[in-house]
Amino acid sequence: MPHVEYTLDVVTIYPGSPALAQDPRFNGFRRNWLNIFQLSPQHRALANNAASDVCAFTLFEYAAVAERTPPLAPGVTALDMLRQTLDRYLGGMAAYGVADPSQPTLPYDFVDTYPSLVLAAWDYVHGSKDQAWVEKNYPGLKVWATKMLAMDRDGQGLLEYPASGNSGSWTKNGNMLLRPANWWDTIGFGHQDAFSNAIAYPALRGMAEMARLAKMPEDARLYTARADKLRSVYYDTFYDPATGVLAGWKSADGKLHDYYFMYVNGMAITYGLVPRDKANAIMDHLLAKLKAVGYTHFEYGLPGNLIPVRREDYADLSKSAGGSEKEDGSDGFQIYENGAASGNFAYYTLAALYQLGRRQEADAMLFPMLRGFENGGFQGRGAKGKTNDWKSWDGTPTGYEGLLVDNYMALLAVTAR
Repeated sequence: MPHVEYTLDVVTIYPGSPALAQDPRFNGFRRNWLNIFQLSPQHRALANNAASDVCAFTLFEYAAVAERTPPLAPGVTALDMLRQTLDRYLGGMAAYGVADPSQPTLPYDFVDTYPSLVLAAWDYVHGSKDQAWVEKNYPGLKVWATKMLAMDRDGQGLLEYPASGNSGSWTKNGNMLLRPANWWDTIGFGHQDAFSNAIAYPALRGMAEMARLAKMPEDARLYTARADKLRSVYYDTFYDPATGVLAGWKSADGKLHDYYFMYVNGMAITYGLVPRDKANAIMDHLLAKLKAVGYTHFEYGLPGNLIPVRREDYADLSKSAGGSEKEDGSDGFQIYENGAASGNFAYYTLAALYQLGRRQEADAMLFPMLRGFENGGFQGRGAKGKTNDWKSWDGTPTGYEGLLVDNYMALLAVTAR
């Protein structure tokens, strides 16, 4: 039993200028920046939270934050945690988002799984300049990229989920038949999925860069060409002239499913899938709808969708998951993924506004949200046991998992600012 002495320093680690330390508006940003990095001791990997599962389709979020995080201590970085998790996935670690033959509702890989893993790998390589890691792991990365490209089943450029995404196809006798295509796994994203394809575009561009580093020029040309092809068809596929915004998915029957998804539109603009003049018009329509529906509690985050998802387009009809008995979905609205407010993926709406030079509109959302983080508003449980990572618009908690650390990605908006 050796005698060991430790000397501990209390530090606050976050990116940005020293001036942030003097501005109380950023207290929540400084205090919470590191909170996304929750290693599961069971999985030895970054997880939904330290007591939860690993989800492969979330890793790109942690990667985006890790790349911008200053060193944690001499020789220790957040990118080291990211690399550890990537190595676990490359080694075959099972995760939610990968097809599971033992689960009838999970017969397919989620469409965002391999884009997430590839984009996370690129963020690690770009941030760490770890050439040896790329060369060693390129064969495994290529397996991920190959699986991703195989999802373009019709060869037209977009990745597609095997499930049709048609209205009414998700449930039978009130029971869920299978999970939809992506992170938003209670909403019926299927077939051509705007969310997953938005992630696939930067993932393919990053994969092209890693192929160049691995001295695989033919692969690099392939991934670049496929990224360009995806971008060339994205806007025309998902733009809904009836609303002036991008729909969430286009089902196999050719129908657009549009519920004013804020994160889909913000993500597409942030990643450069929408021309700038059209991007401003989309944000005009989206913010006008936000105002029309009367949402103002930005300290809770942002709603994922601004109108109820119809029962026929919802995969999980349980009341606690935002499912509904009414056909219009109104009795499930503002519960969990069906329009509840959250920090989850709010980053992309804010980043899109800052990218378009619309600072005042973005600040009106960001600073109340930062106060919410400062006050611990996204963690813990409410009086009825529901968790605060999702809230109805009146502040009633509607979450279940304890804390989805994806909420903390919203803090990236400060770097975008």
